[in-house]
Amino acid sequence: MKALHFGAGNIGRGFIGKLLADSGIRVTFADVNDKVIDRLKVDEGYNVKIVGDAVNTIERVSNVSGVNSKDENAVIALFNEVDLITTAVGPNVLKIIAGTIAKGLQARFAAGNEKPLNIIACENMVRGTTFLKEHVFAHLSPEAQAKAEQLVGFVDSAVDRIVPPVQVDEADPLLVTVEEFSEWIVDETQFKGDIPDIAGMEKTDNLMAFVERKLFTLNTGHATTAYLGKLKGYAFVKESIEDAAIKADVKATMQESGAVLIKRYGFDPQAHAAYIEKILKRFANPYLVDEVDRVGREPLRKLSFNDRLIKPLRGTLEYQLENNHLVNAIAAALSYRNAKDPQALELAQSLAEKGVRETLRHYSELSDEALIERIAQAYKTLSH
Repeated sequence: MKALHFGAGNIGRGFIGKLLADSGIRVTFADVNDKVIDRLKVDEGYNVKIVGDAVNTIERVSNVSGVNSKDENAVIALFNEVDLITTAVGPNVLKIIAGTIAKGLQARFAAGNEKPLNIIACENMVRGTTFLKEHVFAHLSPEAQAKAEQLVGFVDSAVDRIVPPVQVDEADPLLVTVEEFSEWIVDETQFKGDIPDIAGMEKTDNLMAFVERKLFTLNTGHATTAYLGKLKGYAFVKESIEDAAIKADVKATMQESGAVLIKRYGFDPQAHAAYIEKILKRFANPYLVDEVDRVGREPLRKLSFNDRLIKPLRGTLEYQLENNHLVNAIAAALSYRNAKDPQALELAQSLAEKGVRETLRHYSELSDEALIERIAQAYKTLSH
C-alpha cells in the first residue's frame, strides 16, 4: 500500500507519517521545504524521539521518500499510484493544496483508475476533510465531482499529539521529538472501499463526540494555559501549568467545557475527569519545551464561532451550565499580544479602534449581549 502525505513538518513526520510507515505503508511526503525533501529522498527514513514519564526512546521510521510540492506535475503523477492521501499542513494551507489535489484526482480518473482512494486531513480543526473536500470540488467539473463522489472517500478525523518545535540537530536534521500520547480517530462511515489497517488509527461512527472531546479539553486547556501564562510573563507552557493558580483556572475551565460534553454525548463523568487529569499531566511533560506563543498564536482563529473557546461557551448557554472560567479564558485570549503574529496585531488594532464588544461580536459571532458584557468586564479586569 502507498500513501501520499502533504506536510513533512514535525507533525507530519512525528505523528501521521510514522503511524503509516510503521504499518507497512510506503509514504511519500510532499512539502515545499527543499532541505527536508532532499534529505528524505536520500535517507528514505528518519528518527523520532518519544518522550514521557515511562519512555524516552528513539525509533526509526523507514520506507519513506519525498517530493517537492513546488513540482506540481511530480505530485500529480503520484495520484495514480497511491491508495491513501493524508495531510498535516495546518488549516490555512488546506485551501492552497486543494487545487493540486483536484488536478491529481482528474489525472487519476483520466488514466482510468477506478480503485477507491481515501483522503484524510489530519488537522487541528473540526471536520477538516469536509472543508478540504469543498475546496477540492470547487476546482472540479460536475462530471469529475460525480466520479469523486463514487470513488474517493473524504474521511474526517480527530488528531491529538503534542509535537513542539525543537532546535534542529545538525547531526540528525530530520529528528522529531513527540510526546508518548497520541490519538487519531477517523469517521469509518466515510471510507470508500476497504478501511486500511493502520495501527494507532481508531475507527468510530460518532466522530463528533471525539472531535469535541479533544477540542473542548486539550485545545481549550492548552489555549487557556498559554493565554493565562502570557499574562503572567511565562515563556513556556510547562512554566504556566506549574503555576498553581493557572493550573486551577485551566482545570476549572476544562471542567466547564467538559460538563457540556457530558450533557451532549453522555460521557461518563468520572472517565472524563480522568481524561482532564491526563491532559494536565501532558501539559507539564518536562521533556517537551513548548512556547506559550506557539500555542497561543492565531488568536482570531481560536476565538472563532466553532473553535476551542467560543464553541464550548455556546454549549454552556445551550445547557444552562456554569461558564465563569470560560469567560475569563476568552478575556485572556483577547489580551494576547505578540508583535510577530499577524492575527495578534489585527486583534490589538480592532480592540483599539472598535472596542472589545464590537471586536468580540465580529470575530466570535456571539450575539448574547449579556454574555458579551461579561467578557468585556473580564477583559477590563485583566487589562488593568
